[in-house]
Amino acid sequence: MYNLIIYMYLLGVAVYSRFNEKVRKMWRGERDAFRVLREKVEPGARYVWFHAASLGEFEQGRPLMEQLRRDHPELKILLTFFSPSGYEVRKNYEGADIICYLPLDTIRNARRFLRLIRPEMAFFIKYEFWYNYLHILKHRGVPTYSVSSIFREGQVFFRWYGRQYGRVLKCFTHFYVQNEKSRELLAKIGIDCVTVVGDTRFDRVLQIKDAARQLDTVERFLGQDHPKVFIAGSSWPPDEEIFIRYFREHPDWKLIIAPHVIDESHLQQIEKLLKGWNIARYTKAQAPSSAPNGASCASALIIDCFGLLSSIYRYATVTYVGGGFGVSIHNTLEAAVWGKPVIFGPENQKFQEAQGLKQCGGGFEIKYFEDFARLMDRFDGDCDFLLDASQKAGDYVQSLAGATQKILSDVEL
Repeated sequence: MYNLIIYMYLLGVAVYSRFNEKVRKMWRGERDAFRVLREKVEPGARYVWFHAASLGEFEQGRPLMEQLRRDHPELKILLTFFSPSGYEVRKNYEGADIICYLPLDTIRNARRFLRLIRPEMAFFIKYEFWYNYLHILKHRGVPTYSVSSIFREGQVFFRWYGRQYGRVLKCFTHFYVQNEKSRELLAKIGIDCVTVVGDTRFDRVLQIKDAARQLDTVERFLGQDHPKVFIAGSSWPPDEEIFIRYFREHPDWKLIIAPHVIDESHLQQIEKLLKGWNIARYTKAQAPSSAPNGASCASALIIDCFGLLSSIYRYATVTYVGGGFGVSIHNTLEAAVWGKPVIFGPENQKFQEAQGLKQCGGGFEIKYFEDFARLMDRFDGDCDFLLDASQKAGDYVQSLAGATQKILSDVEL
């Protein structure tokens, strides 16, 4: 049944690729993967295979790859992606020796792929459970690990109709899971090769913090007095309508907005909400401070480019992470690692780090404008509350770091 579904999916992708650019990139990339491997695989080299579905999973696997390369430079690293949103962003990542798409999980593809690579071990990041690849890896005796994985009761493995597919989990040599609940769920279906180590993303955000850049444009915007600064990262229109409404009545705060979608229509929509404010766009504000559109003249700074957000959070008094009024919130750890309180919307239940931040007092959920206004009024008027929330956010990240070292010290290389 699984293989029938895969072939139906393959047919659907082939047809849909004619109409969708993202699907077309994936379709071409998967077909091109074997050529890439034939050209780049070094005969006799020892390969460790990391597979990440997309960009988020790559960030979880990155600390492992980089630590492995430092500790064992004699090993080669193969990195594969399923999604174009991961591959297209990280196809030139210098931490891997070969980077390509993962060919679709047919028996033929899995056999060809593994014959070319002959990996010494394989790491699947978080949610990747490809039936044919995993069964052939097990058959060949290749140690295979699931890292930063997290399981919930509603997943197919724990339903009566998913028992046959659930056997794929028994192909793993070991699971390194994020929490105790995951360990308990796996135990219920007879899997006990499990260690609770936490999430490697905590290690990754600490790496990002250490590599953060000083941003002269942002510092000119803030000025020497460093006023109260509210930074909203990865925001969407429903987020912006809430927090901008508050700051229209609190002009003593400086506002930095880094929207998730950067296109002209969205930027103009934000500027319309900020009507009456002196607004600067980051890419146009890198002028001398005396220029009319210079950063030092503005009250609100809109980040109209990518790659700066993790460094920008350092300048915040209070942070806001968007997406919580849509499908789900974005990365709260990038803000919390700086010791900043983090506010987010209600769609956060599936994110363990958001739940942890709420429980420790470093993260705050809002559902309505009134929630946001009450919380911001308290941050504005109660210095002890602000300092306490900031400390708890930073301590939370620090306390859960170390998963990378726990995994690699346990794996036999």
